[in-house]
Amino acid sequence: MNVKKYLVKCLHRLQKGPGYTYKELLVWYCDNTNTHGPKRIIREGPKKQVMWFILTLLFASLVFWQWGVLIQTYLSWEVSVTLSIGFKTMEFPAVTICNASPFRYSKVKHLLKELDDLMEAALKTILTLESGPDNVNYTEGLNMTIWNHTPLVVIDNRDPYHSAIVDLFTFGRNISEASSPSPQGTCNAQKCKIAMRLCSQNGKVCTYWNFTSAAQAMKEWYVLQSTSILSQVPLEERIQMGYSANQMILACLFGAEPCNHRNFTAIFHPDYGNCYVFNWGMNEKALLSSNPGTEFGLKLILDIDQKDYVHYLTSTAGVRLMLHEQKSYPFLKDTGIYAMPGTETSIGVLVDKLERMGEPYSHCTINGSDVQIPNLYSEFNTSYSIQACLRSCFQEHMIQSCNCGHYLYPLPEGEKYCNYQDFPDWAYCYSALRMSVLQRENCISLCKESCNDTQYKMTISMADWPSEASEDWIFHVLSYERDKTTNLTIDRKGIVKLNIYFQEFNFRTFAESAANDVVWLLSNLGGQFGFWMGGSVLCIIEFGEIIIDCIWITIIKLVAWAKGLKQRRAHARYEGPPPTVAELVEAHTNFGFQHDTENNTNSPHVPEDYSDEKNLPIPGTPPPNYDSLHLQPFDIIESDNEGDAI
Repeated sequence: MNVKKYLVKCLHRLQKGPGYTYKELLVWYCDNTNTHGPKRIIREGPKKQVMWFILTLLFASLVFWQWGVLIQTYLSWEVSVTLSIGFKTMEFPAVTICNASPFRYSKVKHLLKELDDLMEAALKTILTLESGPDNVNYTEGLNMTIWNHTPLVVIDNRDPYHSAIVDLFTFGRNISEASSPSPQGTCNAQKCKIAMRLCSQNGKVCTYWNFTSAAQAMKEWYVLQSTSILSQVPLEERIQMGYSANQMILACLFGAEPCNHRNFTAIFHPDYGNCYVFNWGMNEKALLSSNPGTEFGLKLILDIDQKDYVHYLTSTAGVRLMLHEQKSYPFLKDTGIYAMPGTETSIGVLVDKLERMGEPYSHCTINGSDVQIPNLYSEFNTSYSIQACLRSCFQEHMIQSCNCGHYLYPLPEGEKYCNYQDFPDWAYCYSALRMSVLQRENCISLCKESCNDTQYKMTISMADWPSEASEDWIFHVLSYERDKTTNLTIDRKGIVKLNIYFQEFNFRTFAESAANDVVWLLSNLGGQFGFWMGGSVLCIIEFGEIIIDCIWITIIKLVAWAKGLKQRRAHARYEGPPPTVAELVEAHTNFGFQHDTENNTNSPHVPEDYSDEKNLPIPGTPPPNYDSLHLQPFDIIESDNEGDAI
């Protein structure tokens, strides 16, 4: 009932019309507000009214301008970084070690024989470019199928106005091109460059991958060709071709506890073959380190056996290692370091923890669930990282553009790795995608950094190991322990010793926090309003109240205008005031009756049979003409009580 009564009262107010005008409302606000300035506008003389009006308008504009600046600053979502230093027992990082050579040459020699023969022929040809060919055909008897897919070419720039591009073997056999005297001189390293030709559509569309050195060109060409060959080998066979843990890990000690190759988790890395992770935390609890120093860290003795390296595929000898968090995939090519053979490498570790704020302050993710790119490294059950996202994104673009996946990245289910047998144009497609700036920007925009990250800062020092005085007995002992022989099977060129430990037993935490929070925004908004206008929150409420009143007045005026328009349309049917009830009754009973404003004989109230006034019948007794029966405009009759209506 209360709601009905309230609605009836509102309807009554709408029909009654506004009780005051905009001017009256504005004068009332200026006279009653707690804000300084408006009162002086209505209470002072004419000159001071103008002055106070200008000052109030100026300071109000300054307030709104400052408010806009403050709100824009708040919506920029700036952060401040807090550095804190902690001291407690810390988890020892996961340590991944790999041999620089992914495979043993003795295990893959049969797969790379044709490629090695072409490599040797190309090297001999390059060495004779400047001195002139010796009329020897180095490609005789070789299988040129691999070479024809992606050959090396010579870009002859001796003539600056006409550069020639010739196949490397063709150029080497052409005596006139290479050794004949010319005004531009002989074909040397400055004037003749080695490049790799990548073609598609059966050689109709080609591009050239240029190099400043023939050594770089040969290495990249060999890596590209070996990738196509090894991608067709099953994973189990590739693992058997690499270095095993019991052959590589000779000794292990963590703190005072001995360990061996069984304490390492094996993974296959496309760049480095068999890799081994210590303290990965997948199936066991992470190990803790109680004190800093080498005595409480990890000590390893490794044998890389570089005599069995793939000599064209690997030009670096040593151990590739990386420190990372537990349950995170090791991207050794990005953040790994080398330890050289014949040395003892000591690595002191400092721990930095990064804590980023999420949206909208930074573009980061907690676990990668809100990233659109499917994580191809999830098969290893590792945590999210931006490196994994970028590589997954590249592999996705590779499959979309080239219809096959690259050997260096995990492969989605149902797809195949690229090779020249099934995908002859893959190298051209891969090169174009690799050089595409649009592809990199797209992947960077889709991938997010991890909100919580741990970085390990390393201090590295090296010394020769073992010394000349002790190398004989050390190598004999290590050879006997591994191979059960008194002969030396280990030498200085293959031995590596590692010491990994915490340099200081504290860690730094870099935590982001909001530079401008809601409290900062409200305090600054209130400060500016109070300084320029002498106002407060109540003054803002008063201003909101007058805005609501203005809206209410506008609604009432619109309702009144619509009501008046409706009445005017209803009255437009009559030329004068509306007829009374007596006049309407008279019109229906007396055919000769005419309204006062109608004096013609064509009135619609007069039938055609009685158009002549003389022939009109004598009317009967007319009804009484009561003035109270005049029609009134339809409206709600108000009572004395404003809340009650009939």
